[in-house]
Amino acid sequence: LALRSYYISILYTMGFSRYVEVGRVVLINYGPDAGKLATVIDIVDQNKCLVDGPEEITGAKRQVISYRRIALTDLTVTIQRNARAKTLKAAWKEGDTLAKWEGSQWAKKLAAKKTRAGLSDFDRFKVMVAKKQKSRIIAQKIKELKA
Repeated sequence: LALRSYYISILYTMGFSRYVEVGRVVLINYGPDAGKLATVIDIVDQNKCLVDGPEEITGAKRQVISYRRIALTDLTVTIQRNARAKTLKAAWKEGDTLAKWEGSQWAKKLAAKKTRAGLSDFDRFKVMVAKKQKSRIIAQKIKELKA
């Protein structure tokens, strides 16, 4: 009985922490604006929402987009429903949203992935050699500590 109540309490405490809501910052993961940030401006129905960049900051235009094409982030901006681009831009600047995004692990991982994708064959070779050297140094230090 105690175990059962434990699992029931876990079910009620666990759950979603990111919701589709007005002001939620999202990452577009498919389509022509893939990789760009946008903000949910309005909820159209259970499958689509209206998002806007703002275009001057993120490059994403105002558009209706399916939930399947976006990924919710932890960031939110305080705006009213159907906010104008000017209001949205002011809210982004006030909340320092772009700096918060660039400081997140998700953004850093995407930047590293983009950097690796842009490497030439010789650059990849240099990275491999550097990893081998680092591994050799670490192995030597561990060997010295054990001896």
